Amino acid sequence: VVDNGSVDSSVELLKSKFATVTLIELPENTGFAGGVNVGIRHALEQGADAIALFNNDAVADKDWLQELTATMDANSEVGIVTCKLLRTDKKHFDSTGDFYSIWGMPFPRARNVADMGQFDAPEEVFGASGGASLYRAEMLERIGVFDEKFFAYLEDVDISFRAQLAGWKVFYNPRAIAYHQVGGTSSKLGSFSRYHFVKNFYLLYGKNMPGWLYWKYLPRFTIQAMRMFASAMLKGGGLAYTRGVTRAFLNTPHIIKERRRIQASRTVSTQYIDSILYKNRPPKIPKI
Repeated sequence: VVDNGSVDSSVELLKSKFATVTLIELPENTGFAGGVNVGIRHALEQGADAIALFNNDAVADKDWLQELTATMDANSEVGIVTCKLLRTDKKHFDSTGDFYSIWGMPFPRARNVADMGQFDAPEEVFGASGGASLYRAEMLERIGVFDEKFFAYLEDVDISFRAQLAGWKVFYNPRAIAYHQVGGTSSKLGSFSRYHFVKNFYLLYGKNMPGWLYWKYLPRFTIQAMRMFASAMLKGGGLAYTRGVTRAFLNTPHIIKERRRIQASRTVSTQYIDSILYKNRPPKIPKI
């Protein structure tokens, strides 16, 4: 367990109730990306073949890990396996894989849609939720761990994009099931979420969109950014949006450096990446 700078009684609880758990204490909150990276590096040092990430606001079905590992063992090209992630009501989806649109906007497939068996077929997807997925150690050693500049939000889409560019597949196994309290953490964080989402919206596109696709979809990306700004202003989030854009601009050297590294190691064609992008506007997430 990685304790990411808790200020409550989490550490004391773990030490008193779960003495056999390996506890790694961080002195301050390093975000989702920084926190899981510590755990990933520990697992790699221990010789792990794969690393499963699991959020603190989720619960796994008893066969969740067995199903994920079975999928990974069956196909050496699969670098990430994700699950059927349901809401805690066990009736509605949280995610059945992440997708990335030509507007630069990622989205979890089928969020808040009722589970009627329509996503019960295993298949390749664009990306995986970092809250309940399995990552191949060999892949992480090749493409790197999570980008800590993201801190929180979209870092799982970023690592999925990098995996795809490097020739790894992301696979959805509906027999692996977990239950997630959507927004159990982020709903308490106010403008924090908007700031990091906006910042990472720019990082994600700038680092990963390859070759001529970068220029082909840049007009749509720009329109989406303008829509996000207008929405933020209407909802009183203009300051958080502006701070996010400013931080993204200050991260330009990092974006350029990472883009060069990622694109230099790309093993798939731009045509392949274009084929796996979602070609429409991201669907509106229904309320339940």
